[in-house]
Amino acid sequence: MKMHLNTAALILSTGLLASGPAFSAELLTHHVPMAVLEHEAALVGHADPEMHMPLSVALPMRNQDELDKTLAAIYDPHSPQYKHYLTLAEFTQRFGPTQTDYSKTVNFFQSSGLEVKALSANRYIVDIDGPVSAIERVFHIRLNLYRHPTENRSFIAPDREPTLDFNVPVLHVTGLDNFTLPRPRLVGPREPEGGMRATGSGPGGNFIGSDMRAAYYGGSALRGAGQAVGLMEFEGIDKGDIGLYWNTVHQSLHVKIYGVATDGSLPVYCTKCDDSEQLLDIDYAISMAPGLSYLTFYVSANPVSILNAMATDTSILQFSTSWGWGENFATEDPIYKEMATQGQTFLTASGDSPTLSAAGPWPEEDANMTAVGGTDLVTKSAGGAYKSETAWSDSASGPSLDHSIEIEPYQLPFINASNKGSYTLRNVSDVSANANFDMYICATFQVKSVYTRDCQGGWGGTSFASPIWAGFIALANEAAEDDGNRPVGAINPIIYPNSSTSSLYSKMFHDVTHGKSGKYPAVEGYDLATGLGSPNGQGLINVLEAQ
Repeated sequence: MKMHLNTAALILSTGLLASGPAFSAELLTHHVPMAVLEHEAALVGHADPEMHMPLSVALPMRNQDELDKTLAAIYDPHSPQYKHYLTLAEFTQRFGPTQTDYSKTVNFFQSSGLEVKALSANRYIVDIDGPVSAIERVFHIRLNLYRHPTENRSFIAPDREPTLDFNVPVLHVTGLDNFTLPRPRLVGPREPEGGMRATGSGPGGNFIGSDMRAAYYGGSALRGAGQAVGLMEFEGIDKGDIGLYWNTVHQSLHVKIYGVATDGSLPVYCTKCDDSEQLLDIDYAISMAPGLSYLTFYVSANPVSILNAMATDTSILQFSTSWGWGENFATEDPIYKEMATQGQTFLTASGDSPTLSAAGPWPEEDANMTAVGGTDLVTKSAGGAYKSETAWSDSASGPSLDHSIEIEPYQLPFINASNKGSYTLRNVSDVSANANFDMYICATFQVKSVYTRDCQGGWGGTSFASPIWAGFIALANEAAEDDGNRPVGAINPIIYPNSSTSSLYSKMFHDVTHGKSGKYPAVEGYDLATGLGSPNGQGLINVLEAQ
């Protein structure tokens, strides 16, 4: 459910109706899960008062109408502001919360007995931590345990909407419930659709990362030099697993890998943990751009904490996530807009089920990022050039389930009866890459309570497609820097308009015209299962990096 602003709460929070030095102000968004409000979740008991909970407190961005106009101008080739990106300092000055409000917020939580774990350069987020008993006191709530209505577990959630005893407007507090748990877009191992055709260069004919580079880039000049990739992860990695893939496929790893714990809620490195998603993200992004200066993976239990950390790390121009989590549109969409105004590209896996509802519809529904769907790739030989692709039947596709997320003007001309897209809502996906069950990974795998370090083929999911694209964008940004051009930035406003010319479209994308995902068929041109298609090497890079 989309979070909507509460006008009455805004009046209270700004102090217009306050009388006296202390009052309880409502927050600007909702926090109680619908399952609790509608009594679909049975009360189990009270949360442990001593249990610590990491939270991210978001203040509302300012001048959001101006932000939208600025964003439109930056991606309008006819505007004098075209690709004139904002620095982090410029964005913060124009659109971030005021320094006064931010300082008041920090001081309030410090004086209330909660620990301030991290601050943000854009003044948007304050990461805090404290025991349940203190959180209940500060936010005037009771944190209960409820039986999940569809999953075999209990979840924690507030029994009412939180309020705060100070007069700075607060948009949202992420982490007060865990009704929806983050989950990776990784599936397997299993037999590939259509059977194993043995065109990968890995063991058993499985594809490895360098096969994706050969198929989708096909060159050697660009290696991602001077670029960095950022990855969003909800679990750490076993440090001993980092070199396992590279040693097994007999390739060298020259990219420095860094981990950042954004709020301290989860460690960067772990033992006895399943790090299959995290490692494949790292290995396939680097395989596409083996000359990267470095790769950073950000770890937290809180998506907003990670997203804001990425947006404020402007040394990195391309980011990817292969996880899905619960929608928090009002809090996250401003972060995606900030990334776009700063020239950063954010890619997300679309999910691994024919429907968005089954795959988990967030964050790929947001139009200020690029949703990457899945295909079934065939190459001409092991480690060879591109041959063909069909739509992967589990590529999450469809119009936005949140009916307030409308179709963007650049996508509308591509919707027709044959692709069955919506003329009013944003359609997923935008682009695609291989996601069939013929991918090879090395990691620590958990089967029940047993952890095994191993290398396995037969894995699939749009989890692979998104980091492949992140590595590809690093190649485009390398080319842009070499040519003295500005970074690629958000790619949707670039790739859709340029694909309207058929001759240019064929140079940019491999058009996937066979197969389907659910009720959405792969057709000529744009379709929801595969978007505009998979990257067609230097042709797409030339368009992305052009000034």
